[in-house]
This record gives sequence, C-alpha cells and structure tokens, in this order.
Amino acid sequence: MSQSGSPVADDLPVARPVDASERVVLLDALRGFALWGVFVSNSLMWLSGRAFMPREAASALDASLLEQVIGSIYQLFVTQKFISIFSFLFGLGFALQFTRAEARGVSAAPLYRRRLLMLFGIGLAHALLLWTGDILHTYAMVGFLLMAFRARSNRTVLFWALGLVTVMPFLVPAAIRYTPILLHGAEAAAEAAKASQARDMALRADTLVALSSESFWTAQVGNARFFLESLGGGFRRVLWMSLILGRFLLGLLAGRLLLLQDVERHRALLRRILGWGLGVGLVLNGGGLLLFRLRKAGVLEWDPKGPWMMIVNGLQEPGFIAMGAAYVAAFALLFQRERWSRWLGVLTPVGRMALTNYLMQSAVSIWIYSGWGLGFIGKLPSSRIVVICCVIFAAQVVLSRLWLARFRFGPAEWLWRSLTYGKVQPMRRLAGDGGVPGVSAS
Repeated sequence: MSQSGSPVADDLPVARPVDASERVVLLDALRGFALWGVFVSNSLMWLSGRAFMPREAASALDASLLEQVIGSIYQLFVTQKFISIFSFLFGLGFALQFTRAEARGVSAAPLYRRRLLMLFGIGLAHALLLWTGDILHTYAMVGFLLMAFRARSNRTVLFWALGLVTVMPFLVPAAIRYTPILLHGAEAAAEAAKASQARDMALRADTLVALSSESFWTAQVGNARFFLESLGGGFRRVLWMSLILGRFLLGLLAGRLLLLQDVERHRALLRRILGWGLGVGLVLNGGGLLLFRLRKAGVLEWDPKGPWMMIVNGLQEPGFIAMGAAYVAAFALLFQRERWSRWLGVLTPVGRMALTNYLMQSAVSIWIYSGWGLGFIGKLPSSRIVVICCVIFAAQVVLSRLWLARFRFGPAEWLWRSLTYGKVQPMRRLAGDGGVPGVSAS
C-alpha cells in the first residue's frame, strides 16, 4: 500500500506524497510477494467458505493424499507467514514516512492520523459490503497504537515487539481458559464455554447458508451480520491486535536500521536472519504440525483445551515470525542479484497497487464462491483453490503493470490519497515519468 504521487509545488516544508526518486523498489516487490501468500491463506480458510463449515465436512474435501500433502505444505510454509510480512512492511513504511518528514522539517503525525482514519473507513466498507475477513480496519486501529512508539528508543521498541509476539500467545489463551474458572467455578465456566461454542457454530452455519444463497442481497447481508456479531472478540481480539502490533514494531525497527533500504551493508545480518529464521520456524511450526497430526490420528490423546495444547499453540506465533523473517531475508538477498531482480521485479506493480489488488481479490473471489456467482463455496479441495488463486494473481500482475504504465497509482490508492489530502490527486502519468516506476515504502 504505497504512498506515491506528485510532490506539492510549494517552497514551504509540508507533508506530501512520496516522490518517484524516494521509492524503494525492493519493498513493493516484497509486498507483492506477501500479497500472494495472504490471498492463498484468505482463500483456503475464509473466501472458499471452509471457516464456516463443520470440521468434518471441511476435512472431507481434503481426504486424498494429494490434498493432505498440499494442506501440510500450506500449514508449514504459508499460514501466518505472509500476513507477518505484510504487517512488518506496514511498520517499516511507518518508519520511512516519519524519517522523511523529519528530514523535511515537518511533522508527519497529523497526516498519518488522517491516513489511518481513511484506511479505517475503507476497511469497514470492505468488511460490510464485500468480505467479512477484512484486515484494513484492524491495521488502522493498531496503527494508532504504533504512533505511541514513534519517539521511543530502538531498545524499547524491540522489548515490546518481542514481548508481544512471545508472551501474549501464552498469556491471552491462559486468561481465556482460567479467568472464567476463577470467577465462576469450573462447572459454570465449562457450561459458558459450551454455550459460546454453540452460538459460534450456529452463526457460522447461518453465514454459510447465506453465502450459498442465489440472492446477492441475502449473501452480503449474511456477510455483514457475521462481521458485526464477531466484531468484539474479547480476549481473542486483544491477542490478534497485540500480535499485529508486535509485527508492526519489528518493521518499525527494521526501517530505522535501514535493513532493507541498504541491503549490501546488512548482507551478513540478513544471512543470519535467513538461517536462524528457517531453523526456528521449521522446529516450532514443524513440531506443532507433527503433534497436531499425531493427535488427529489418535496417537496422542491430549485434551485440545489442556495446558500442553496451549503451550504448543503459543509456540506457533514465534515460529510464524521467524519463518516470515527468513522469507524477507531470502527475498532481499536474491533481489540483489540481477537475474533474480528481473524475475522478482514483476511483483513490483502488484505491490505498489496492494490496496487495489487486495480489494479486487475479495470482489472476484466472492463472485467465484458465493451462491449468486459461480457457487463454489464449500465445494473445492485445496489444490483447486490454490490454482484459482494463482490464476487470479497472475492476471493482477499483468493488469497492475498495464495500469501503472498510464497512471500514478491504483484506483483505491488514488481514493485513499485524495481523501487523506482533502483534494483530488493527479492520476495520469505525466510525459517523462518513464515506464512503471519504482515502489513507495509506505
């Protein structure tokens, strides 16, 4: 979600969109890469309807050996890794915006607050009108928390980042499990948990029926109802926002240290991140996947709500972060090689139009899966969903490049900037701007 545009023609130091000369191509290429993984994750779990189906029905779709292999690859190498990268880049972009504003002698805070407010509005519209799984409104809310760290030291930022991604995954689930027991007793807490689970299952079942309807109105009302009834989330919402803030802070720290803006200077560090990230990620996430498979096969008889399972689940988040960090390091190192830079560079336009492409993915997907469209909701195995994602994303690669050859930024980015600055931003590319430009970091 870049912040690109024409500079304000004024000699006074004012907040303005990023000039073409300030763009960091690597960052938008990396953002495009992250967007692909996020799309696959969203499609497999939510857009295809699996999150609303009973567990047995969802498992039946992936009963074959091929589907089980694909499912294991997804769990080990995709789930939560790419959203971690996307969140990391949000925090890194925050660091660059404030650094550039300080270099110009202006405060970026007022403009950044307006950006977040506009993003929150776009996210709410996306969630209510298109798809309940919107992340934009959450990013906007956590973005306001991120601003509290803009003047904090690197040590403080690192302390909070590591605390949020390593402590909260244990603390919040423990609070969810044991607080009701302490307040109301074990029996009452168990009954309340059973009732809550029943309500959640009923809501998901009703939503699946609505999304399977041939009526566009019925489907989208069901989508909006699920979003509104799930909006609170209690402790789980706190956990999700804490994890996002932790990822933002890691990006903020990387932006201050110029980790991806000056890859050559940090080549040795990036290599260590690659090695340690893969090692830690494979051990934590691979070990967790193995234990879950053994429990599903009946080899292990752990209580899914017991302390051992909470520990295993809590270790997954540091594994996600470690594996995502390894992906970032590998991408940055490969991007320094000419041949790899040409191949990976095709993702640059997609990353620069990340907001537009994210919304487009939702719009196309609900047509593919909803009952009023092609009606594939709850019917496709993982392999076919992944193929559909790759076809749509390949089309976005081509469309993004064609669009940016003529325009400064994508339609959604144009709307976001125009609302943020309070005036219509110039859209068409001027003569002499060149072909598809580099990438904004924000």
